[in-house]
Amino acid sequence: QVQLVESGGGLVQTGGSLRLSCAASGRTFSRYAMGWFRQAPGKERAFVASISAYGTIHYADSVKGRLTISRDNAKNTVYLQMNTLKPEDTSVYYCAAGLTGGRNSYEYDAWGQGTQVTVSS
Repeated sequence: QVQLVESGGGLVQTGGSLRLSCAASGRTFSRYAMGWFRQAPGKERAFVASISAYGTIHYADSVKGRLTISRDNAKNTVYLQMNTLKPEDTSVYYCAAGLTGGRNSYEYDAWGQGTQVTVSS
């Protein structure tokens, strides 16, 4: 099973940018759909973005135009470029891998430990 490690979180001011990375172990990374989810205190984990093994991309409406998901199969890494950040983007961000992928957390089999993103107003 693939193992995932996120990095790149931190504290940023409103309007700023961050790039999250998720490094995957294993030689079958290119077969997996990859997703980013986030969870704020007291809230359920929510879908942010996904990219299929074939490159099909989906975004949550709340992040369209500001966040960009991409993958580099040669580096076994998926990225989330976050621009024009808002205080409501403050959450722990998780990457996930699944053979089917999608907008639902149950469609993913492996999860990273999460990385904190805090956007100050």
